[in-house]
Amino acid sequence: MFVTTGQAGTALGCSIPTVKKLMATGVVPGVREQGRQVFPLAALQRLQARPAADLTALGTGEVAVLRSDAPARVEELDRQWIGFGTGLDQAQLLAALSGWWRCDPARVAAGTVLPVTVAGFVVAVLTGLAGWESDGTVGTAGRYRFPKARLAGYLTDLTAPANAADPTDAEDARLAGLLLGTRLPSVSGGPIAYVPTRPTTATAEGE
Repeated sequence: MFVTTGQAGTALGCSIPTVKKLMATGVVPGVREQGRQVFPLAALQRLQARPAADLTALGTGEVAVLRSDAPARVEELDRQWIGFGTGLDQAQLLAALSGWWRCDPARVAAGTVLPVTVAGFVVAVLTGLAGWESDGTVGTAGRYRFPKARLAGYLTDLTAPANAADPTDAEDARLAGLLLGTRLPSVSGGPIAYVPTRPTTATAEGE
């Protein structure tokens, strides 16, 4: 049984283009083209049941979030893809997700972990953010990458989240297990958003 992308968007609280972006990553099994794109009802129900990320367990006041797109080809010296997609291998994914973004690199590194989201769901987790490189542009237009970043985890099926990576670092494995498959909404005019890890007083009181 299937629903339209519009119905899926309403159920997930996002736009039709965002639903289509999620479908294009490959993390939702069973999506089909039947004259128009349709979304499996069973998958939709599983996504609706995904829990919110427990950011309080991170131990920092704020975490940066990489709001990713579906994979797209690029012609760059250090990578052939940008974005997230299940058709990329681990090396391609790491290169695609570890830069170059407009951001405050020190602020990103301070969070110690970088959840990667598509349509508000965490589909990958990066760690190893202590060092960064600049593209040489001065000011807020500058782009940065994190050459020592590690792919602590990623998903191939969002409806049954399981880490497709095999991190050797215990803390990487813990962070991936904590975040992968959870819902982590964020708002930003660019690829990087900054999300507080602790609720405000108003939120905590239910206001």
